[in-house]
Amino acid sequence: MKPPLSRLLSLPLAAPLLIGLTAIGLPLPAAAAPSAATQAASALAFPGAVGWAATTPGGRGGRIIRVTTLAPDGPGSFKAALEAKGPRIIVFEVGGIIDMGREALRISEPYVTIAGQTAPSPGITLIKTGIDIATHDVVMRHIRIRTGVDGQPKMSGWEADALSTVAAHHVVIDHCSFTWAIDENMSASGPRFEGKTPDEWRQNTSHAITFSYNLAAEGLADASHPKGEHSKGTLIHDNASQILIWRNIYAHNKERNPLVKGGGQVELVNNILYDPGERALHYNLMALEWGDHPYQTGKISAVGNVLRGGVSTATGMPFLMLGGDGDLDYHGKDNIAVDKFGQPLPMFGRYGETRAKLNDLPAPPIWWPGTQVLPARDVETHVLARAGARPWDRDADDLRVLFFVAEGRGEIIDDEKQVGGYPKMAQTRAPFVEGDWNLDTMEPKSGRYPGQTAEIAEHLSDRDKMMRQGEAETRK
Repeated sequence: MKPPLSRLLSLPLAAPLLIGLTAIGLPLPAAAAPSAATQAASALAFPGAVGWAATTPGGRGGRIIRVTTLAPDGPGSFKAALEAKGPRIIVFEVGGIIDMGREALRISEPYVTIAGQTAPSPGITLIKTGIDIATHDVVMRHIRIRTGVDGQPKMSGWEADALSTVAAHHVVIDHCSFTWAIDENMSASGPRFEGKTPDEWRQNTSHAITFSYNLAAEGLADASHPKGEHSKGTLIHDNASQILIWRNIYAHNKERNPLVKGGGQVELVNNILYDPGERALHYNLMALEWGDHPYQTGKISAVGNVLRGGVSTATGMPFLMLGGDGDLDYHGKDNIAVDKFGQPLPMFGRYGETRAKLNDLPAPPIWWPGTQVLPARDVETHVLARAGARPWDRDADDLRVLFFVAEGRGEIIDDEKQVGGYPKMAQTRAPFVEGDWNLDTMEPKSGRYPGQTAEIAEHLSDRDKMMRQGEAETRK
């Protein structure tokens, strides 16, 4: 008998569930989470870190900075900790909501670990903001960011990403939740052509970035972005390279699930792409942006992903679409693409009639050697149980999105008010005890995280609770 979804969604990371997982191609079952073959496990940012950024030290060995207030700035604030200089590990002695009042946060100082897992339940949720990472060697885990339009008029100019790297490198974003962005929910960006050669272009924009086990959902469509409609998942900007997008959930974003721009190099493995509106994965080198610069061929390796259409998905939408003028080297293997009724969708389409070519390759043009790949049929069960911030201590919005993905419900929205508005959580406090944690990996020595409980279930109305209690009484 298979366990119920509510049980799967509550599984602690320290004890991942293996349900019929077998490897395909290069890899091993991901729940084992070994490092790349040539790297010692002790060198990883944390157990199970993957990608070209997997061995970043983050703030390892630096001072511990305690966040002690939910205030948007000032002593003890998250903003002050981000702005501090030198290697640092940011821990939390407070839980609840940090309201940034439509001010974006920027990380400019390198060598930092943001350990959202240390916060007391319900964890840390940032609202009315986004984070731009414009530096190197950053590890961010178990943080929720819910940007939202916050009542701003349509096309009025509030256009924050929930999370974006800006010419950053060696960054790992793991087990975070990003919703209600006005621009992208989760992106890797930077300048296109900084330097004299294509190699210099790649070195001077975002590279060596890992997005793993994140939830990127409900990008707001007709909100305050100055361009109008802008429900977007992930933008991988021109010439960004060594980008690993591994075991994330995209849900209810109209486009960019993800979009790879000209010359981008992306490995897309074991992700769930649910209810994209007009485009799931797409590639586009725009001649209007490249001018006289020599075109660079993009590289995408897409393996073991699941695209499921939903209420908002256009009829007949392909898994991959090619636009613009640049060629794409592409390897696709064991990807599933179906509409909301389970009927097959095409694997390839175009949204431009140019000379751009899709070079369909038998082997990946880009591949991190330690990549673990699940068979596509195992991806939903595995990723729904583990993606997003604090899967042992989920909040109501993450639970709603995850259950709707599982049930084939939900849709693209224009305003966070359509799904209940900004969350409300009481402030909580608990001291951070250094001796309880492995300070090299920021994992609890006990194997249990703050707020970890045996069961987490879908948020129920009073009537539903009554009905469930009635069922329990009947079974006695």
